[in-house]
Amino acid sequence: MSEPGSDLAQLEKSDAFFAEALHRIRRISIVLGIVASAVVWVVFGTIIGVGFAIGCVVSYVNFVWLERAINEVANRVTQTGQPASSKGIVVRFLLRYGFIAIACFAILICFKSSVYGLLGGLFLTVAAILCEAAYEVTVALRRGI
Repeated sequence: MSEPGSDLAQLEKSDAFFAEALHRIRRISIVLGIVASAVVWVVFGTIIGVGFAIGCVVSYVNFVWLERAINEVANRVTQTGQPASSKGIVVRFLLRYGFIAIACFAILICFKSSVYGLLGGLFLTVAAILCEAAYEVTVALRRGI
């Protein structure tokens, strides 16, 4: 049977590991965005490569804004004990997707063929989250959890 102190130490170590997940996702997004944009640029050409790079930037900014909004709501609820204003949440939600819509519209107007690259780039955050999930599973298996 394990000692109670070692269980507490393991729990604290796990908490610290998972607390860094958002930071790792942001770093993975940056690295994936740069590498994938370069590959798309070389393989599919400049127009689609620029669209992909713009999609990566939009995806990353959207993720950061979403993270900040969630942190603000959680902090407000935990500090005041009252739910956050639903108007503010809805406005931020609409602004985030308005940002994506404006980027898509601008790309569509300027370079119609780069829309494919833009749509591919918008999946950057999904790819980064999948990489983080694979990393967490690998760490868990190595630790014997």
